[in-house]
Amino acid sequence: MLLIDEKRLLGALDELAGIGAIDGGGCARLALTDEDKAGRDLLVGWMKAAGLDVRIDAIGNVIGVRAGSENLAPVMTGSHIDTVRTGGRYDGNYGVLAGLEVVRALNDAKRTTRRPIAVAFFTNEEGARFQPDMMGSLVYAGGLGLNEAYAATDKDGVAVGDELRRIGYLGAAKPGALKPHAFVELHIEQGPILDEEKVQIGVVESVQGISWTEYTVTGVSNHAGTTPMRLRRDAGYLAASVNVFVRGLAHEMGGNQVGTVGALSLRPNLINVVPNRAVFTVDLRNTDEAKLKEAEARVAAHIAEVAAAERVEVEAKVLARFEPVIFEAGLVDRVERHAGALSLTTQRMPSGAGHDAQMMQRICPTAMIFVPSVAGLSHNVKEHTEAADLLAGAQVLANLMLELASEV
Repeated sequence: MLLIDEKRLLGALDELAGIGAIDGGGCARLALTDEDKAGRDLLVGWMKAAGLDVRIDAIGNVIGVRAGSENLAPVMTGSHIDTVRTGGRYDGNYGVLAGLEVVRALNDAKRTTRRPIAVAFFTNEEGARFQPDMMGSLVYAGGLGLNEAYAATDKDGVAVGDELRRIGYLGAAKPGALKPHAFVELHIEQGPILDEEKVQIGVVESVQGISWTEYTVTGVSNHAGTTPMRLRRDAGYLAASVNVFVRGLAHEMGGNQVGTVGALSLRPNLINVVPNRAVFTVDLRNTDEAKLKEAEARVAAHIAEVAAAERVEVEAKVLARFEPVIFEAGLVDRVERHAGALSLTTQRMPSGAGHDAQMMQRICPTAMIFVPSVAGLSHNVKEHTEAADLLAGAQVLANLMLELASEV
């Protein structure tokens, strides 16, 4: 068995967390910012020091390849290193650094695998600055064209293509040119199930479908004291009604349905003025595509009904839309088997969050390994996973990758 060096893995997590560090122990490395560049530079340096052949593609995905004894498709692992604005130190980063630790452990043992080993980190997984999320892996898997990705802009109108060029990560390699034999992503759960049930390894069978829509509502500004309620055309009222409706809808539908109004801005945003403009987002997710479509339709119907009654205009913009993904059953079984061989407790489960793995499933067999998130916290500076769980997940990853890399 290839032994993972816990101290080295934790040290790498600490060092990367120092880039873009914010109060409370978290990180802010939004995609393609200077902080993201610094994190990328650190990882590329580590990859080269570990003897990896580092390739940067045209969407900024970075892949380090350790040669095998035969020129076969590689076994790939990885995740992302960009964060949300108030992110933690494990989301994405853990999967990339655990993959790098597998390579370092192979180097220590002076072992050569039959298939090459590849460690990747993908551009703009979070979608916190540019939409859609999972952008780099979506381009890699052929689901989004380069020109469309380059044209995506942040809230300030800055384009992906320009930022890739500015930070020096507009690479020459063609995205997807290196097609993996298999892709395995190790990740923190980002939810409470494993922690609450004291389970050590989550065996991820699927990823929820995701629907992100931005709505812009146009009404009429007027005096908050002198305008009768019956004469108002209040953009803020529609936004507020949708927030309440989405919560109620998720409870009513039950199961795996969730819904969130996560961003909201009003104009002119004054205490004594009826808002004439509201911009808000609706995030809907479900493991069942038919139910996700039902939720989308019901939200759209509610918005149309309230907009007509309030005499406001609404424009909708789809920011991201991905169907649920089912991972390759045989590879999922292997995750469970390797965890069991290490006497680790397991639970099969879906992922409520989106991941690069769901895009990679389009081009190769794919699976995910989850480790517990303390109190279920993620996208939060207090995000935490115990060292023993980090080590256990990395050990499962290493053993599975060695098995996959020995195949013809």
